[in-house]
Amino acid sequence: MSSGSHTFMLGFSLVILFVNAASLDYGTALTKSLLYFEAQRSGKLPTNQRVQWRGDSALKDGKEEGIDLTGGYYDAGDNVKFGFPMAFTVTMLSWSVIEYEHQLNSKNELKNALNAIKWGTDYFIKAHKEPHVLYGEIGDGNSDHQCWQRPEDMTTPRTAYKIDEQHPGADLAGETAAALAAAAIAFNGLDSGYSKELLTHGKELFDFAKKFPGNYQTSISVAGQFYSSTGYEDELLWAAVWLLKATQDKTYLDYIKDKSTNSGGTRSMFSWDDKYVGAQVLVAKNLLEKKFAGDESTLLSEYKKNAEEFICNCIQKGNNNVKKSNGGLLRWQPWNNLQYVTAASFVITSYADTLSATKNSMQCTSGKVEPLQLITFVKSQVDYIVGENPQKMSYMIGFGTNYPKKIHHRGASIVSIKKDSTPVSCHEGFGLWFNKNAPNPNVLDGAIVGGPDLNDKYNDTRNNFQQAEPATANTAPLVGVLARLAS
Repeated sequence: MSSGSHTFMLGFSLVILFVNAASLDYGTALTKSLLYFEAQRSGKLPTNQRVQWRGDSALKDGKEEGIDLTGGYYDAGDNVKFGFPMAFTVTMLSWSVIEYEHQLNSKNELKNALNAIKWGTDYFIKAHKEPHVLYGEIGDGNSDHQCWQRPEDMTTPRTAYKIDEQHPGADLAGETAAALAAAAIAFNGLDSGYSKELLTHGKELFDFAKKFPGNYQTSISVAGQFYSSTGYEDELLWAAVWLLKATQDKTYLDYIKDKSTNSGGTRSMFSWDDKYVGAQVLVAKNLLEKKFAGDESTLLSEYKKNAEEFICNCIQKGNNNVKKSNGGLLRWQPWNNLQYVTAASFVITSYADTLSATKNSMQCTSGKVEPLQLITFVKSQVDYIVGENPQKMSYMIGFGTNYPKKIHHRGASIVSIKKDSTPVSCHEGFGLWFNKNAPNPNVLDGAIVGGPDLNDKYNDTRNNFQQAEPATANTAPLVGVLARLAS
């Protein structure tokens, strides 16, 4: 129902309008989105932990290697710490703070957003003990997937896998450099010492990535089956753009200019694996803000062209439009589709705000597009995610009353260790909890599941991991979008 100025409506109709508006409370969704990251924490939990059903876990990570690798995040519904998507998660949380600090602050969520970032960056600092060494995974997906246990009970091997000069991984090092550079900007005005420390690590990792190219799964083969990277050029570019933003150092600008003829072309998606759109949008925003001089802006215009073509395709006004479901949701693929929707929604929102601030519009194949049209489109996607869809179901857990109750997530699906401390053994968890036809005992507030299929259908069962498994990369981009819509 549109919220026009129908003040002449009868009292009954007005009530309906207000109920409808209340059901899409972006502020509540924002609060829940940040709670989710607390539920995904690994390591020793702080005393002010708000998610009460979680306890300490994986306190010996790195011990066999003689290094403290506790902390960081579990990526999804399992108990593995995958560095590659974790770094993307932290980059997107940091970008949300950089772009929407004021809005987060006005909703009293800035501190929680910074805490979410710091939980990741503290871990990256530990994982980057030497300039050319970075630990990129703790635990192994194959052994982990043989068990169904709370992270607090974990009995699976916690092998630590790293990249170094002999076993490079420019994509992993590049994405972690981007995360640290973006976080350095987010913390700059609040904790300059920490910001400097993050930047030092970010610069070192970028140099490491440039000097030792290659895809990280060739060095950390156990990651290949779960988070295989399609290339490292995008991560290097993305890191260079963030480092330029953090330092204003011409070296990074030279790198970006050098890559302008190979800036990724028009991408089909933006995700934990493909960062080109993010880099293109950041360069395009700088062009709109006239941050580059004469020749540079001509040279860098290719980035803007590609960024805008991606956005045009998302909003259905391009040459190669992204598919949509009948209910109106952008559709990339059957497996965890919502991660692509949230990532695209963030870059479109961010770009719309820069267009608006610089009094610009955008040209698509089918005509001129104003910033407000972009925000309206993003709102349609977010509204779909949180309940305005054919199923009338919120795909954000804990938002509203109708949301998936049997999500594919070990910690959420097993009784809290605080309620029953009896250890759940590796295989026992399947019989006792995984196969149990009952709602999860713990509500994973703010988690965004993979989402519905092309026909807007969703099957709420724990073994439906394509649709029912949430991941940190799904929720992270939505934090900034929700902050923007809430204010």
